[in-house]
Amino acid sequence: MVKSLEAWDDQVPRDPLEYAVSVRDRDVLSMVRDALATNNCRLALQPVCAAHSNFPVAFHECLIRVMDVTGRIIPAAQFMGQIEDTTLGRDIDVASLKLAFQLLKQSPDLRLSVNVSARSLGDAAWRRVLDAELANAALHAERMILEISEDSAMQLPEVVIRFMEEMQPHGIAFALDDFGAGMTAFRYLKDFLFDLVKVDGHFVRNIHNDPDNQVLAESLITVAHQFEMFAVAEGVESQSEADFLLSIGVDCVQGYHFGVPKFSL
Repeated sequence: MVKSLEAWDDQVPRDPLEYAVSVRDRDVLSMVRDALATNNCRLALQPVCAAHSNFPVAFHECLIRVMDVTGRIIPAAQFMGQIEDTTLGRDIDVASLKLAFQLLKQSPDLRLSVNVSARSLGDAAWRRVLDAELANAALHAERMILEISEDSAMQLPEVVIRFMEEMQPHGIAFALDDFGAGMTAFRYLKDFLFDLVKVDGHFVRNIHNDPDNQVLAESLITVAHQFEMFAVAEGVESQSEADFLLSIGVDCVQGYHFGVPKFSL
């Protein structure tokens, strides 16, 4: 008995704060699993606007919101970093894809981007959802953009490239998220089939007053256009930022200045 108690004691964090955090994390992951099991998730939509004088909406990005039993949103920051490369992360991607296709069916004029990790492209459950939609609702697929982060794409570039080639006949578009934030090997850009890139918000912040960000953002936009991809600027929070981005040739803008994520249009 003494030995088993000692073994148990070794597993308990000595720091009370560390222990409290570990308990909270376990509870949060349990709540996320329960929410997925009971379909207690919704999509919030944030507008992505064309960079014209009146900035009309071009499409919306889907951001999944997971709710607890009381209906409150579980902050994504409390669990996304822990589950990104796990089975639970794949389950989140499955839920997002299902909900996005439901919205496309309900709203014929809607165009959506939905986030997916490169690992989910080969996940059986995720592919079953996608393949069923491609078989039964090809027109919906033409209004779907799959958004893959730069870091995720570079972890499995060959998988991403093969998947893109497979999806070309179905009309699905692809977006490279967080462009410039990671370690993209530019040699892959000519092999990837991305239709648009989303310039990381780090290069957009205060761009009208920041010469470094001006040079970096313009370079990323130039690279995108060289490879015949649209360039979207993320994290736009002021009209001054939007106006400067418009002046250097960005194609679309996204950020709180143009709209926060909302459950309904």
